Amino acid sequence: MTTQIDTGTNELLCSIDDRVATITLNRPERKNALSDNLTPALRQTLLDLNTDQKVGCIVITGAGNAFCAGGDVSGMGGGSENKQPTQSPSIQDRVKALQHKQETLTLRLFEHAKPTIASLPGPAVGAGMCIALACDIRVGSESSFIGTGYRNVGFSGDYGGSWLLTQLVGIAKAKELFFTGRRVQSAECLDLGLFNQVVADEKLKETTRELATQIASGPPIAIGYMKENINRAIELDLRGALAQEADRLMLCAQTNDHREAVKAFMEKRTPVFNGD
Repeated sequence: MTTQIDTGTNELLCSIDDRVATITLNRPERKNALSDNLTPALRQTLLDLNTDQKVGCIVITGAGNAFCAGGDVSGMGGGSENKQPTQSPSIQDRVKALQHKQETLTLRLFEHAKPTIASLPGPAVGAGMCIALACDIRVGSESSFIGTGYRNVGFSGDYGGSWLLTQLVGIAKAKELFFTGRRVQSAECLDLGLFNQVVADEKLKETTRELATQIASGPPIAIGYMKENINRAIELDLRGALAQEADRLMLCAQTNDHREAVKAFMEKRTPVFNGD
């Protein structure tokens, strides 16, 4: 049974079905560009789902034929998340405000307790690209592409794009994509490792759903530690990674999910995990 979640705005939809939460950016007329309504709702929804025991995997997608066009250019300099109050804040205040916005969106997404999948029916550009790259897995459609986009509006980049892109494609390719702002079509995204797989447009929802359901049916505690281990591997040396793996595996060994998995293996049946 599908449960609809109230996000406080029609610009962001969220539903939970079979332990999969699907978040839909819902401004198709603006290519799902971020807004003063959509973005805070996305931040809060991600925070709420972080501790929701009914959710084993999160899918983020866009309505219509786009994932997310990033910031709404029509509002820059006076709208969107850049509205100017009567008295303009100092540059230091603006920096702090942007840092907070970034940490509560892409950092929150990257460090989220749940596995996350970006399902891309079309373009992911600028901050939209960053949201997709902050997810654990990306499933692209043949019509999808990514683009840094920042050079086109005279920006240097935000929301972790420089770090996220460099981790996936390396320094030289990341510089090329930022300096040129060119579109990276789905086939190249797959070759570069930006997408985990690319499917026909009409197969995107079905393929994403199958993958999300498979992940959501797994042992939540163990999968959470897997994500933590891999994220931390970026900053740890091998010795540090071995220490973390040993600690997390011994924690898993004390769970009912581990005991259920062993019992199911001996009984030649599929285990049923409860996250305890």
